[in-house]
Amino acid sequence: MNGAKKYWLETYGCQMNFAESNAIESSLLKAGLEKAESPDKADFAILNTCSVRKTAENRIWGRIGYFQHLKESKPMKLIIAGCMAERLGDEFIKEAPAVDHVVGTNDKLRIAALLSGASDEQDAIYSFTTSYHKQGDVKSFVPIMNGCNNFCTYCIVPYVRGREISRSPQSIYDEIASLEERGVKEITLLGQNVNSYYFKESGKTLHFYDLISEIASRLKTVRWIRFESPHPKDFSDHLIEVIATEKRVAKHLHIPLQSGSSRILELMNRKYSREDYLRLINKIKTSHNEITLTTDVMVGFPSETEEEFLQTLSLMDEVQFLEAFMYYFNPREGTKAVTMDKQVPSELRMERLQRLIDFQRGMTTKIKSSRVGRVTEILVEGISKKDDKMLLGRTQSDEMVVFNPISEIKVGDFVKVELAHLAGNTYLANQLR
Repeated sequence: MNGAKKYWLETYGCQMNFAESNAIESSLLKAGLEKAESPDKADFAILNTCSVRKTAENRIWGRIGYFQHLKESKPMKLIIAGCMAERLGDEFIKEAPAVDHVVGTNDKLRIAALLSGASDEQDAIYSFTTSYHKQGDVKSFVPIMNGCNNFCTYCIVPYVRGREISRSPQSIYDEIASLEERGVKEITLLGQNVNSYYFKESGKTLHFYDLISEIASRLKTVRWIRFESPHPKDFSDHLIEVIATEKRVAKHLHIPLQSGSSRILELMNRKYSREDYLRLINKIKTSHNEITLTTDVMVGFPSETEEEFLQTLSLMDEVQFLEAFMYYFNPREGTKAVTMDKQVPSELRMERLQRLIDFQRGMTTKIKSSRVGRVTEILVEGISKKDDKMLLGRTQSDEMVVFNPISEIKVGDFVKVELAHLAGNTYLANQLR
């Protein structure tokens, strides 16, 4: 043992938070700290929090209670970072004396310096701007922008993340080149509203579709580019063309819907109608017939009627989403939707959510079953947890595949398989020679 201080890091919420936690962890290691085997072995505990839903915040309060109890038996520091820290600020310490430091979403860079006592903060956090990647992973998130300008009436993100700020393209290119050197084969470009990326420098403007094209032209070993989460209103024809024609862009898109009712979408301030959304999906499907789609859907928004809920189901039936992230409206303090009239009772919100889940489960099973027998390429990600003789991979459509290798295969390889059988949401496949 070298006596180095140990940290414990927990992450809640979106992929952006997980990407930022990877960066925080990299900076902590660079600053000379070590990862603890368990919370009770740590000198510092960091909770990277989420404020999007009340349930996420409730989990954080529960964990704070756990660490408060832990601190009674050993000396340790508790740091709250991320969106919940941004929303509550110093009120956190008043409410929870066990919390030693509160670090907002745009100030996470100083955590390593804070814990290591580094005199040069930039030395302690340099890796934050150059690495969002865990050693050995073949997939990596690459944040390209932060913040949101949309102010959907149910969403707290613009208040805790701030307005949109896009990274310089060169910093993105350099980061991706570094990831390729470390064996990454798939990247996911991240942003709260990723397709509104916009960077102007020396009189030249770079849009999101320009950025993807330029990234693709520079890649050497990365085979698949993904991005999340786009906004339907910012899906230009140029972007659709790039997705369809650029071979390195995975032919799988996650496009949030939220509601199938134009009236509800207007109340949500989504800036598109049911008809707009369907026109967009039609353009995308027409551009490339192999594209698969997933989405986000909310039920029980204030004043939503039974008919409007059924409009959501009918739109989902028309689009045929491969999968969906589904949830009911959860009032967030500080958003406009909290004060809207005709709040839907919680029992009805939960009942509609269950009907939505049952509907989509049936859809998912139908679509995935129809793909049995197909030959496809997968990226091998690791060993199956249930059988160490089997390997685990994913298709371009982000479908999980398990197969028994018939040749020497390693993590990071691309392998052709035949989808032989569907077990739950996982395909059992046969590797092709």
